Amino acid sequence: MSHKIVFLDRETLDANLRKPNFPHDYTEYAQTSPADVVERLKGATIAITNKVPLREETLKQLPDLKLIAVAATGTDVIDKAYTTANGITVSNIRNYAYNTLPEHVIALIFALRRNLVNYVDSVRRGRWQEANQFCYFDYPIYDIAGSTLGIIGYGALGKSIATRAEALGMKLLINDVVPGPGIVDIPTILREADVVTLNLPLTPQTKNLIGAKELASMKKTSIIINTARGGIVDEQALADALRSGVIAGAGFDVLTVEPPKQGNILLDPTIPNLIVTPHVAWASKEAMQVLADQLIDNVDAFVAGAPRNLVTA
Repeated sequence: MSHKIVFLDRETLDANLRKPNFPHDYTEYAQTSPADVVERLKGATIAITNKVPLREETLKQLPDLKLIAVAATGTDVIDKAYTTANGITVSNIRNYAYNTLPEHVIALIFALRRNLVNYVDSVRRGRWQEANQFCYFDYPIYDIAGSTLGIIGYGALGKSIATRAEALGMKLLINDVVPGPGIVDIPTILREADVVTLNLPLTPQTKNLIGAKELASMKKTSIIINTARGGIVDEQALADALRSGVIAGAGFDVLTVEPPKQGNILLDPTIPNLIVTPHVAWASKEAMQVLADQLIDNVDAFVAGAPRNLVTA
C-alpha cells in the first residue's frame, strides 16, 4: 500500500526531513489556512501538522486519514476525543527539547534576576554618560546562587531545568501531578520561590492556573517564567501585577494566540520587567533536527504496525 502524506505547515520546522521508509506520495505546504485544510488533506492517509488545528468538523470530511503525526509535543490542536472514537492514530514528539528549552529558561532567569534588559536599554539611552560615578544602580540585581526555584510540572523538561538550576546553586521546590518525594503544593511554591517556572500542558485544569490571586501570593521580588503554553497564566492579571509591582518580572515564550495578529496585552512595551520571546524556546538547530528525525520515526513505526508516541483523549 502506498500512503499519501501531507505536511500542512512545513515552515514551522527548520530542519532536514528524511524520506519515510515505505512507498508514499509526499506533499508539503509552507503553511495552511483553516479554509484549505480539507482540500489539501483530501485522500491523505497521513497528515503532519505542527500548529494547524484538526477539529471534528474537519476530520469527519477526511475518511481516508489514518495517522496524524504532530510535529510538536503539545497536541491541543487535535480533537483527540474524535480521533480516539474514530480510529485515527495520533502521535507526538517527546523529549527532544531537553537542552534548548531548559537553556532558554535559565537565560530568562539570568536576564530578569540581573535586570539585563533594563541596564542595556538605559545604556543605549545615554544613562551611563550622565552618571556621577563609574556605575549606577537604577535597577536591583539579585544573585542566582542561593535563590529558590519553584518548578511547576516536573516531567523531563522540569527535571532538566532542575539539574541546571542546582548546578547554579539554586534551591528547588517542585510540584507535579505525579506524587513523589519532595513534592510540595503550588501555593507553597508561589509563596516561597524567588523564581517560578511553568512546565505543564494547557488543559481545562491548567487554564488560568496562575491568576491575580496567585500572583499576589508571590514575593514582590519574584519572577515567573512560562515556556509551556499560553493561557496557563491569566495575561491581564500578569500585566496588572507587573505594572503595580506585585511581582518583579516575567519571562514568557508563549501567548494565548500565536501569532498575535490581533495584538496581545503582553506586547504592550510599557509593561515593566517583561521579556516576551516568539515561542522559540524549543527551537535550537540541534533540537529541531532531533524533532524532525523523531517525526519520521513515528510515521515509519505506524506504517510498520508498531505505532509509538501515541496520544489519546
